[in-house]
Amino acid sequence: MVKHTIQGSTGTSALLVGESIQNAGRYLPDSPVFIITDNVVADLYAHLFPPGQVIALGTGEQIKTLDTVATVFEQLIAGGADRASFILGIGGGIVCDITGFVASTFMRGVPFGFVSTTLLAQVDASVGGKNGVNFGGYKNMVGVFSQPDFVICDMDLLNSLPAAEVRCGMAEIVKHAAIEDAQMFAYLEENTNKAIALDQAVIEKLVSDSVVIKAAVVNRDEKEHGERRKLNFGHTVGHALEKTTGIPHGEAVSAGMAVAAAISAKRGLLAGKDVVRLTTLLANLGLPTAVDADPGQIVAALAKDKKKEKDVIHYVLLDAIGSCRIEEISIAELNASVRALV
Repeated sequence: MVKHTIQGSTGTSALLVGESIQNAGRYLPDSPVFIITDNVVADLYAHLFPPGQVIALGTGEQIKTLDTVATVFEQLIAGGADRASFILGIGGGIVCDITGFVASTFMRGVPFGFVSTTLLAQVDASVGGKNGVNFGGYKNMVGVFSQPDFVICDMDLLNSLPAAEVRCGMAEIVKHAAIEDAQMFAYLEENTNKAIALDQAVIEKLVSDSVVIKAAVVNRDEKEHGERRKLNFGHTVGHALEKTTGIPHGEAVSAGMAVAAAISAKRGLLAGKDVVRLTTLLANLGLPTAVDADPGQIVAALAKDKKKEKDVIHYVLLDAIGSCRIEEISIAELNASVRALV
């Protein structure tokens, strides 16, 4: 097991890569525990859960709403939860987002932690203290910054994932390497097949490297006033694609990264060979670099992006593999690029 740490304004978060769900009880306080999970994870792993009252949700992005939050509040109250209670989320990104938001707002905040069961959650959703739900069809429109006490990334839990879920997690791993670590990018190029096959040594290294990158960025800019924006590489167009086409988050981000790389090259920042490296790696991982979508709908979604300030968006561009910059792009320029590239 490897431990990484995020020191946030709301507390310290221990990121435990390689720890087992069976040891989750070691990190829990001696107080009532409420476990939020989903039906699929409960069916697979409930026998490994630590003692606690279980609240099982449905699955899918459509449950990540304030209505679901209200239902969880009702069950916490009915179960006798109070300020001394601890909330543990066991699941993927949706469960982690809902758990973090619920815990951060229930009785003005109770402590919480995660056991991440998907690759996407281990390298992204459960790390960094962003907790939120969708509203009006727009992703993560309502949320808070609040750090979990701990995050357990159990590699064994990844073996039950469908191949599509593994690919979605790989998109976020590529993102981390592309913006921050050229050696990690090269390692992924050299070990693509082993990564897809969830080779124990390869996947644990990739998860750990991703967590190191995200933790370091969050430690420097927890609430996204500047540097943390780089973690949005591929996400601006990606979220718009996710909303308008319904494709999974990782696939949308993959296509969004391809668009961002093309814009980077158009602006003279990124060499053409590096655009090819990025799109080739994504394709070799089974991820899309283009999506059949209505540009008009994407443009309309971009206009409501929560990262927009007045008529510009803070947009992440690459100037090399492993190096990025954040530039303001006008909505008009971004719309023109999207219409040309999508």
